[in-house]
Amino acid sequence: MTWTVTVTGPSRDVVDLPAGIAAGHPVTAEVGLRILTKGGSAADAAVAAVLASCVAESIMTGIAGGGFATYYEAASGTVTCLDFFVAVPGLDGRAPAAMTPVAVKFGDIPLQYAIGAPSAAVPGVPAGLGEIHARWGRLPWHTVVSPAVDVARTGVIMLAEHARALTYLAPAMTYGEGAAIYAPQGQLLSGGELVHHPGLDRALALLAEEGPDVFYTGTIGQRIAETVDAGGGALSVTDLAAYRVLEPPVTRAHFAGTWVYGRTDLNRTIDTLQAISDLASHSPRDRAVIVADALRSYAAHRLGDTTNTAVVDPEGNACVVTTTLGLGAGVWVPGLGIHLNSMLGEGELISSEIRPGMRMSSMMCPLVVTSGPQPGSLLLAAGAAGASRIRTALVHTLIGVFVDGLNPYDAVARPRFHVVGRTVHAEPGVPPEQLAVLENAGYKVHRWREFDHYFGGASAVGQGGAAGDPRRGGVGLVL
Repeated sequence: MTWTVTVTGPSRDVVDLPAGIAAGHPVTAEVGLRILTKGGSAADAAVAAVLASCVAESIMTGIAGGGFATYYEAASGTVTCLDFFVAVPGLDGRAPAAMTPVAVKFGDIPLQYAIGAPSAAVPGVPAGLGEIHARWGRLPWHTVVSPAVDVARTGVIMLAEHARALTYLAPAMTYGEGAAIYAPQGQLLSGGELVHHPGLDRALALLAEEGPDVFYTGTIGQRIAETVDAGGGALSVTDLAAYRVLEPPVTRAHFAGTWVYGRTDLNRTIDTLQAISDLASHSPRDRAVIVADALRSYAAHRLGDTTNTAVVDPEGNACVVTTTLGLGAGVWVPGLGIHLNSMLGEGELISSEIRPGMRMSSMMCPLVVTSGPQPGSLLLAAGAAGASRIRTALVHTLIGVFVDGLNPYDAVARPRFHVVGRTVHAEPGVPPEQLAVLENAGYKVHRWREFDHYFGGASAVGQGGAAGDPRRGGVGLVL
């Protein structure tokens, strides 16, 4: 059965959108859709789905990570952004020990990270999901959290796309207790095998019963602090108790006749879209250089991992949530299946001004697109995973939908190129004439042999359906 939502309001056009969800794993999407069928709002479904992703997409994200959300309220046409990214620990004055260096490789692109307990920052996911639910949820908290408990109890089947990413991330994911989870009998999990996190169902059950505070001033928070302290990290109960969700300013770009709303991220996604706002007036051949120049001008680079969930409910509300664990610290809270984040080991996110209590920066940028400035009718809810490739995935997706007239699935799935300095990394299928004009403009083109996890993972719900990114095993489901 397909439900269509009609969004109307003062000075707004009528826009038909499907009610549905796009996410990075079938289980994540199915959990969110189940909440929508129970009468849950976009916020309820997004919270349930994100919690499920902490089980089903554990090489991308986790309950001890951080993230951001963008919410569109249909009744008023207003947009709100929430920041529940990780915070720098050390408020009680303790100094962390040295982190453990680790090298990972995405395709043929290597990067150095650091993991271990000293890399763990203050998690924001539980608080952020609690805030989303408190503001815009309508089902009981326990009802929204319970599906993830069930998923954690049984485990999930590893997707082939996630297994491929695991080969890149193995040096971090199989560190310490992770070896028993991701490489039982000494062999990395393959697609089709069960991945299970013993104890994570207990942690999520406590979250369902006691609420997000259990991670900050309750028993789970105490256990996290003890685990980090034993490994030489700085994260303490003082840091956890001080954590708060923030509401950053909403920024916007006028792009291809639409208005795009989101937060200001490290890669300046909104500014990039504004810079190419008149792309439709140029030929498809010339657009490649315009896009590449914009991606290069506003670029920052990092190769962590992330996931995204986008939801539209039958009333036309939209909730887009992007979360990450970094690579994961390789440190697990005993008996609770909680993998701690490694955000302090993400060198590109660390500035000279870093201090205890400070919110760390990120390239995550969940978006909503409307027909006009607030209040405007919802046209698309979209987000992406992939660190420095988040912006790339979003820019190509929005070009596909609003410049080239594609439906969300075709826009998400079609080949992309990503710019690093004067090098353009191109997936197979990018039109040869575009690559030729890029080379004539002075770019070196690196042609990849296949579609790859490296190019980010977009998810979007808009006119024409819902789409998860096939590069990462994502799916889109509609009511």
